[in-house]
Amino acid sequence: MMNLTMASFVWLVSCLWLLMFCSTSIPKAYAMPPQSPVKCDATGCILRSAYGVWNDRKECWVQKTIYPTTEEELRLAVADANQKKFKVKIVTGSSHSIPKLACPGTKSTKNSVLISTAKYNSGIKVDVESLTVTADSGVGLRDLINKVEDAGLSLVTSPYWEGLSIGGVISTGAHGSSWWGKGGAVHDHVVGLSLVVPAKESEGYAKVIQLDSRNQIFNAAKVSIGMLGAISKVQLSLEPGFKRSITNIYNDDSHFEDEFIGLAQKHEFADITWYPSKHTTIYRQDDRVPLNSSGNGINDYFGFQSFSVLTSSAARSSEEVLEGTRNVNGKCRMADTVVGFMKLIANGLRNNNLGFTGYPVVGCQGKMQTSGSCLYTSKLDNLSTCVWDPRIKGAFCFETAAIISASKFRNFIQDVKKLRDLKPEHLCGADIYYGFLMRFVKASDAYLGQPEDSVVVQFTYYRANEASTPRLNQDVWEEVEQIAFFKYGARPHWAKNRNLVFLGVQQKYPNFAKAEGCAMEGLCICSEDKHCNPSKGYLCKPGIIYNKARVCRFSTS
Repeated sequence: MMNLTMASFVWLVSCLWLLMFCSTSIPKAYAMPPQSPVKCDATGCILRSAYGVWNDRKECWVQKTIYPTTEEELRLAVADANQKKFKVKIVTGSSHSIPKLACPGTKSTKNSVLISTAKYNSGIKVDVESLTVTADSGVGLRDLINKVEDAGLSLVTSPYWEGLSIGGVISTGAHGSSWWGKGGAVHDHVVGLSLVVPAKESEGYAKVIQLDSRNQIFNAAKVSIGMLGAISKVQLSLEPGFKRSITNIYNDDSHFEDEFIGLAQKHEFADITWYPSKHTTIYRQDDRVPLNSSGNGINDYFGFQSFSVLTSSAARSSEEVLEGTRNVNGKCRMADTVVGFMKLIANGLRNNNLGFTGYPVVGCQGKMQTSGSCLYTSKLDNLSTCVWDPRIKGAFCFETAAIISASKFRNFIQDVKKLRDLKPEHLCGADIYYGFLMRFVKASDAYLGQPEDSVVVQFTYYRANEASTPRLNQDVWEEVEQIAFFKYGARPHWAKNRNLVFLGVQQKYPNFAKAEGCAMEGLCICSEDKHCNPSKGYLCKPGIIYNKARVCRFSTS
């Protein structure tokens, strides 16, 4: 009886997931858009991430939130905060960063303010002659791409998720996938920036500065995680319009750690999806083709489509039951369902409005480079949402994104395979959430960009509703995480990850916080005298007892 009951339960779980993955998106007129990340009342404002909770599960409280609509209003907001000595951070209209980058303090920090770019989002100017586009910081990625495509041009790269502002994209190092040309990171296509920075009283407490490649701090400003000022406008390079041709090739995973370089060199926008528990890889052969190529394809990635609240809640409840009963086999059956269905629908690629009919899928760059159809819904009803919407009991996950130097990627994969081969079923948890996604990011001259050609390895896995609740096979994901970041020195994506992977991050970027005098207040560990204060006799010296320490010590020599 027990075996029959368990078999029936597993069948039910599989059906629930099949329902989730086979249900078509609710028409846009019957779904609700994402909520604002900022909620204010008479006592102040609470900032939450798009997922409803921060890594530390603590709220971010600020005294007030300001919504500028023009560059001058943005300057005045920064000036007011500077004059009053307020702590200030910039937040976008969606707040999709997982770390608490946008939070200026805690509830005990009384003098804190947020400046939101949610309404600073109307200015988009395309210059066909110079092949550039200039946009207000709060402009959404989809609006920017549509404007560019309407002018017969294309933005060469973008993140796969389009629910971001252009200011948020570049300040956190968001990226697509490419080792070709300028590479897959959007900030490496930036040719100009306007920043609002604090200023002296005689300058009105804030001023606008214009930066390009002729300015010394341009490479620091391109990826600044909000530390150098408020991004006002972004200018990006463009190319003549083109189409993309995508074919997904399914392979056994036996040798992909020896083939990834060849794939990235042969296909401009290639990526790899790895389902480790299934010993399966998907090579995305993704190339640009001429604009007159036949095809009107669309990339509507399945995980970014709207789903009914009932379906999302049922899927989450099913996984919670499997977690609570430590049912590893049930999770693997879920993974089987996901992997099989994603192959059937080509991950959400469509040859036309009728659906997927076969490879290759060819379509305009603007319709293929990014997606996020769950964003574009109406307020008429609350029948469907993005699956992670915090207003419903839907997906609640950790998301790890490790940026591994290409020279170390092979050994990292081999280590994960060794761990997998001991008990493959223990890795089914990530395959439920579409496995390991691997994208290519080129070496960058941005100080907080990648110092060498790298592979971004991203995987998602279950997060419990309560912080102290153990997770099924959590030791596996913790070990994979630590192999990546601490054995192979992976660099964290600035807008993703759990807090622990940022330990020692300063040492992974040659230009991180290494300004003159940075060691005087703990912004860096000195490695040169200039990081201390040589003019006052303080030089960088070894520790007295701990010789590996590097400290600023007074010296008369």
